[in-house]
Amino acid sequence: MTALDLSSPVAVVGTGTMGQGIAQVALVAGHPVRLYDAVPGRAREASDAIGARLDRLVEKERLTGAERDEARSRLRPAETLADLADCALVVEAVLERLDVKQELFRALEDVVGDDCLLATNTSSLSVTAIGGALRVPGRFVGLHFFNPAPRLPLVEVVSGFATDIASATRAYETARAWGKTPVACADTPGFIVNRVARPFYAEAFAVYEDQGADPATIDAVLRESGGFRMGAFELTDLIGQDVNESVTHSVWQAFFQDVRFTPSLAQRRLVESGRLGRKSGQGWYDYRDGAERPEPHTAEPAGPPAYVVVEGDLGPAAELVALIREAGIEVRQDDEDGGTRLVLPSGGQLALADGQTSVEYGDVVYFDLALDYRAATRVALAHSQDTSPRTVAEATGLFQALGKKVSVIGDVPGMIVARTVARIVDLATEAVARGVATEEDVDTAMRLGVNYPLGPFEWSRRLGRGWAGSLLDDLHERAPSGRYAPSLALYRHACATEKREDTP
Repeated sequence: MTALDLSSPVAVVGTGTMGQGIAQVALVAGHPVRLYDAVPGRAREASDAIGARLDRLVEKERLTGAERDEARSRLRPAETLADLADCALVVEAVLERLDVKQELFRALEDVVGDDCLLATNTSSLSVTAIGGALRVPGRFVGLHFFNPAPRLPLVEVVSGFATDIASATRAYETARAWGKTPVACADTPGFIVNRVARPFYAEAFAVYEDQGADPATIDAVLRESGGFRMGAFELTDLIGQDVNESVTHSVWQAFFQDVRFTPSLAQRRLVESGRLGRKSGQGWYDYRDGAERPEPHTAEPAGPPAYVVVEGDLGPAAELVALIREAGIEVRQDDEDGGTRLVLPSGGQLALADGQTSVEYGDVVYFDLALDYRAATRVALAHSQDTSPRTVAEATGLFQALGKKVSVIGDVPGMIVARTVARIVDLATEAVARGVATEEDVDTAMRLGVNYPLGPFEWSRRLGRGWAGSLLDDLHERAPSGRYAPSLALYRHACATEKREDTP
């Protein structure tokens, strides 16, 4: 099954920001496009707005004047649904209400031919439930574009329970012909991106609610150590707290209130107070005129230790050994103990976040996971009230000698980046095990849909496939609500890997 022929008309129903963006994508790809909106005059206004955006593309030399004129000639507002009768594809981008969408598609079925592909751009509703109202549900599919649709490359092609393989394939190939990067996905709450991305927000909010660190510090650690483009607090302010919380709540409810998707009470209070982010002037941060952006906590300068003793290979933090040597600090190796930590001259230990807490061990400082310790500009440290001031100072001075800013946070298990990455890997592994998508498509979706520096499986291979499960086991022991219990899929994945490695 191939993509729709460019001579085939494509219709978009709903002319808000997303509807206009999808229409522009189909138009620039070469299709005749019809725009329909239930509110009289809206389709014509949307047509004019798309025309203005085409003008800007010409100014930016992304389209020629001739290409713009040809595209404009193919764009037509529709007065009634009957004007869409000859369309080969109709994409819906209306209000996120099941009854509204079902009513629309029942009406469309009375107008278009049985070979017309029907698609919803829903981000939170069940594709199966929407298509269940149709006479021919096999030709119904989800085409989830990301905003702004003309710029963002990812499209989740979602097959409902009744979707025919031929329909899903045609939708997939059409999205690819439009210059997008499609990923195939089964109909599951949140699809790929909104399902797997929940921990990115949830763990940041949890660290905040546990008094581990303030929003500015958590965001800085996620960016400067984790390699994420934005932190969770600034990103939800950009998205809109009401929008982000609504998606979280929808996924939580759709999974029968699974504790792993529980919404944040702190975010709920933010929404209740009307602090919705940039669009309201206040969210986690203050965007009003004259407001100053809070700075992340950064430790005062401390002297580096004279030497460190490396016990074991440090696992995902192994590259620190070379960095320490390059900084002129003596490195002594002790492989007899079999540990994976650094011992400081104070006698205290410096260990990579593992889901445990410093207070359990006394004179221990934990440091957070980094995407790339050489490139990272900030590292988070955590310690308890029992950790000696000298050990804290030596740990701080060590990372400062490596050119890093240091943020000291509360003694929260798994710290910030480590617990976030472990939970993302877990949800991604479970999604693949349940047939939601392939590993490759999950990685592609998370890189392109939310700009993660690595896909979950790329990260898992880099960290070691047993790493996430081990950290979550430790976290679950300390917070046994079920939120951090590693999935059976993650457990099986790690065990299968260990067996393969043990095979001669």
